[in-house]
Amino acid sequence: MKKVFKTVGDLDKNCYDKYKLTEDILMEHAGASIFNYIKKKFKKNKNILIVCGAGNNGADGLVLARLLFGSFNIYLYLSDMMKNQIGKTQENRAKAVGVEIYDQLPSTKDFDIVVDCLFGSGLSRALDEKYINIINFINDTKAYTIACDIPSGLDNTGLPSPVCVDANVTITMGGLKLCLYADISKDYVGKVVVANLGVDRKIYEKNTNYYLLEKKDISLPYRTKSNTNKSNFGHLAVVCGDKQGAAKLSANSAICFACGLVTVISSKFVSNLSDNIMQTNSLPATATAMAIGMGLGINYDATLLKNSLPKIIDADMFYDKNIIKLLKCDNIVLTPHPKEFSSLLNLSNLGNIDVKTIQENRFKYVKLFNDKYPNIVLLLKGANHIIAYKQNFYINSFGTSVLSTAGSGDVLSGLIGSSLAYGLSPLEATILGSLTHTLLSNKFKKGSYSVTANSLIEKIKTV
Repeated sequence: MKKVFKTVGDLDKNCYDKYKLTEDILMEHAGASIFNYIKKKFKKNKNILIVCGAGNNGADGLVLARLLFGSFNIYLYLSDMMKNQIGKTQENRAKAVGVEIYDQLPSTKDFDIVVDCLFGSGLSRALDEKYINIINFINDTKAYTIACDIPSGLDNTGLPSPVCVDANVTITMGGLKLCLYADISKDYVGKVVVANLGVDRKIYEKNTNYYLLEKKDISLPYRTKSNTNKSNFGHLAVVCGDKQGAAKLSANSAICFACGLVTVISSKFVSNLSDNIMQTNSLPATATAMAIGMGLGINYDATLLKNSLPKIIDADMFYDKNIIKLLKCDNIVLTPHPKEFSSLLNLSNLGNIDVKTIQENRFKYVKLFNDKYPNIVLLLKGANHIIAYKQNFYINSFGTSVLSTAGSGDVLSGLIGSSLAYGLSPLEATILGSLTHTLLSNKFKKGSYSVTANSLIEKIKTV
């Protein structure tokens, strides 16, 4: 896992106070990090436009221009006069080596690379017409675009204000910023690279309660012991309701993953179940976990909730008042999408929050729920999964639009439910299920438009 921070201003200050690094040193490292990225990725003599603002982000761009000058064709545009002395110093250094600085955007958009150094993190105001036009110009160039720190126009919650640079890569300074992992910002930030500012990240970074999940955080449930049988790996009970297809997908997903047994509970016969999935009309005595909510509807046996089994809860249960009783337990995983989360917040008396507001403030409302129910594991679905438990928040950014298909969430419920039945803790099961689910989406490099939930299940064995 990598640490993520709301802001890094105090981390920079620590560099000045504790590690005796000056602002100038950090700025030189910031510019050098982008220089090294360009030098490694591109051949010499490419045409590069560097767009600088009047603050420290712009000063980073001036450092970059000085470093690139001589090996690349540099056009440096300064949107306004530098507003502090260190910026003016960097401007003089750039001019001293021969960099020409322009106060107007070029008439041509024929650039190979554009580096956005307008604004760094912490933008808290709407952009005026001048900067909207500059950002639109950058996006219209169609060049390979590098954002310095964060794409300009992105505010501190990850929203365009009202436009944003569309970057191929964001080279963020010092540490990862939370605004880079808002759902809306995912279409703007591109690949995220962290720049070293003069000390190793282990030294630069402090404690946080936000973490970015990595591929190496996945721990697949390999079966290493020989003297075992199916009961050793757990038994998931999947409650089937009005829409049987959803429960089937969860059951099929689960049996392909961690646990040894899966039973579908239904008052009606469920046709076309796989031969290795059982069905019954009551809770099996050997069940070790339960999955409920997928296609459940309103006509179900509520007594199925009256047990102490670990549970993965999804879909229709978020519109059911019975869920409030379950929130008193400490072995529960909730996996709502934003509309379902809106209903859950309402039922929990945390507010009548519409989907748009939730999507624009995902971390805020996940934290609001976690503050009231810290012992519940919550996974808010979206372009990035957010997992909350006991005031810690885990971000899974591996998902792709492949997961925007009917039944995808049911597959996720099966993966988490199977992991719960296997014996993992609710948090461990959720992280494992979430990472597996999103990494499945990365298996489809071609024909992503044709992927179905069953396609995802077929790929489980390849993770």
